[in-house]
Amino acid sequence: MKILKSRSKNFEKNLNNLLLQRKKKVQFNSVSVSRIIKDIKINGDKALKRYEKKFNQNTVIVPSKKKVSNLIKSLDKKVMQAIDIAYNRIYKFHSLQKFKNISYVDKYKNKLEYKYTPLDSVAIYVPGSTVSYPSSVLMNAIPAIVAGVKRIVMINPGFKGKQNPAVLYAARKCKIKEIYSIGGPSAIAAVAYGTKKIKKVNKIVGPGNRYVAAAKKEVFGDVGIEGMTAGPSEVTIVCDKFSNPEWIASDLIAQAEHDELAQCILISKNESLIDKVKNEIFKQLKKSPRPLIARKSLMNNGILMHISSDKKIIEISNKIAPEHLELNVKNFKSFIPKIKNAGSVCSGKYAVMAMTDYNVGSNHILPTNGSAKYSSGVSVNEFYKRISYINLSKKGIESLGPSVITLANYEGLAGHAQSVKKRIRRN
Repeated sequence: MKILKSRSKNFEKNLNNLLLQRKKKVQFNSVSVSRIIKDIKINGDKALKRYEKKFNQNTVIVPSKKKVSNLIKSLDKKVMQAIDIAYNRIYKFHSLQKFKNISYVDKYKNKLEYKYTPLDSVAIYVPGSTVSYPSSVLMNAIPAIVAGVKRIVMINPGFKGKQNPAVLYAARKCKIKEIYSIGGPSAIAAVAYGTKKIKKVNKIVGPGNRYVAAAKKEVFGDVGIEGMTAGPSEVTIVCDKFSNPEWIASDLIAQAEHDELAQCILISKNESLIDKVKNEIFKQLKKSPRPLIARKSLMNNGILMHISSDKKIIEISNKIAPEHLELNVKNFKSFIPKIKNAGSVCSGKYAVMAMTDYNVGSNHILPTNGSAKYSSGVSVNEFYKRISYINLSKKGIESLGPSVITLANYEGLAGHAQSVKKRIRRN
């Protein structure tokens, strides 16, 4: 793992280079993605089946209701109960995010309204194939349910024609009726443009690998996507001399096991703790069930930083703008008001990022790759449109119109001025 020290001569330059290198790996323009999208637009279901067979050894695009039910019946009852608990907690937290419509009447009796209208349809992308995430079904679908979206479509790649029973149970819990066993750029294109079997949607949300992320960016404009980059995972952990090295190492490995492009960063003023965590990482990796992925992630993208002051730690954290930030320090309350850029912030030694991935209640689909500087995680707001409604009275246009005419003429928009003038001209 890379080791950086804030007092070294080229610290800022080295940190910038490491962050930029990883960013370039994640954000790329793929010719193959563009080709796949074009093929789906022209050839529809025929092309979709071809890509599924090629990448997922899958020939089943729409799983039968009987097959779905049989798979769900095979699911361990404890897993079902865990999904039920997560569903209830996520629903509760997101139900508190509902917006109120605004209605305002001014002194001229002009009426202004601002109404939140749910989208008609969304597709939620749930990663699958070799691994599956029922938690991502809940994190995608529940905010849409709370917002009032009528049609929720799930796209989830299967492997050899079989989808994960826990993913299917989570979808049933969310009352999702349309399920497609498809994935990758071809799945994104199918729901963006529609095929004979799949009706197009208004928006696509959900995390995926860099090919999925590239596909979503390419179809944006023809269909909506989240206002953020939801790519390979990240965690930055700030710790001190009171932190438990064994716990910190396990938190870093937990994030690293997601993807070879995941990024795990440790920041501390305590050099001794950094050494202990580093040794603990290698010890725990020997027992990890996904050691190759975690090791590649940590070796290629992991950074251990020795920073000299709390002020500098906060500055670096806001610069990284991580998806997940863990403040595993005794004085975390002094950090919180100064943290401006992060997808989510876990405070204190028990607030571990892994908990937020499942049943704490907050959403785990969060901005990555520095996009936390300008965007937020998935929420109920993601599934609303906002529409302004304006009703002007005769007195209102006569009172406000003259200043509008002045501004319109100043901007060289005489037609605007005339359209107002005609309404306030007295007979």
